[in-house]
Amino acid sequence: MALKYFAYVFLSPGYDPKKNVVTTEANGVRFKAVGVDIAHKEQVVDVAKELVADGVQLIELCGGFGPTWIAKVCEATNNAVPIGGVSYGPEWRKPMLDILA
Repeated sequence: MALKYFAYVFLSPGYDPKKNVVTTEANGVRFKAVGVDIAHKEQVVDVAKELVADGVQLIELCGGFGPTWIAKVCEATNNAVPIGGVSYGPEWRKPMLDILA
């Protein structure tokens, strides 16, 4: 099956997953980016369930979620689609956290 629809869920202070959504499409492939408030990471579970219900074929999570949230989302969606996460090398973790602080 060819990729037709995928999503990325990211963290940003004060973002609302109902409002901070961007969708784009090209060559028959749709991409959706959804922002979640960094103080409310748990919202990613409902966001992922909605994305799966909407037909998303795979979900990538921002590195700020980490492996624990990847596992929680996999469990919550019954492993319906591949779920992965972005990761930063050790040299970039502190600078990234400083930006997000």
